[in-house]
Amino acid sequence: MTLSHPSSSQPSSQSLPPSYFEKIYGENPDPWQFETSEYEAKKYAATIAALPKPLYRSAFEMGGSIGVLTHQLGDRCEKLLSVDVSQIAQAKAIQRCQNQPQVRFEIMQIPQQFPEEQFDLILVSEVGYYLSLEDLHKTQTLILNHLEPGGHLLLVHWTLYARDYPLSGDDVHDSFLSLSPQPLQHLAGQREAEYRLDLFQRVA
Repeated sequence: MTLSHPSSSQPSSQSLPPSYFEKIYGENPDPWQFETSEYEAKKYAATIAALPKPLYRSAFEMGGSIGVLTHQLGDRCEKLLSVDVSQIAQAKAIQRCQNQPQVRFEIMQIPQQFPEEQFDLILVSEVGYYLSLEDLHKTQTLILNHLEPGGHLLLVHWTLYARDYPLSGDDVHDSFLSLSPQPLQHLAGQREAEYRLDLFQRVA
C-alpha cells in the first residue's frame, strides 16, 4: 500500500548517511552510553515492558546499534532480525548476542532496503529521526506492508533537540499517529522527560 501524508513545516533535508554512523562508532564504540547509562537502562526496561505479548513469532528491529536492546528483545522472540547501517556497531551486537541463535543480523539502509518477510512485531527505537521526512514516509509504507494484521509496532524516541538530526522524536511519532485509527490503531502512549513511547497495532 502507498500512503498519503499531511504537509509538514519541517524543512526538507537528507537522511543521515551510513558514513555518519561509521565515523561516530569509529571514534567511540558506545557513543550514546547504551551499555552504562541509567537513562538508557530505564528506557530499555520500559520498552520491553510495553510489549503486549510474552513471545513474538517474528520480530524486526530497525537500527540495532551495538545490540544492548537487541539482546533483551531477543528473549521475547522466536525469531528476531536486527538491522543497522554501521558494520562497526553491528559487529559488537553480533558478539553480544552470540548465545541467541534466534537473532540474526543484516547491514541494511532503510528505506532503500527492507526485509521481504512479514513480522508480528516491528521496533523503531531511536532511529526514526535520522531519516528525512520523505524517507520516513517511505519507511512507514514499508512497515505497513510488512506488519501482519494484528501485529504490533513500537516506537521509542528521544524528544530533545539534536542539531544533526533531520527530524525530532515528536515528528516521528506524530507522523505515525496521523495514521490512526486506520491502518494503525494506537494502543498506548507514554511520555517521559526525555523520550516518548507509542504502541500501535496493525488493523486488518
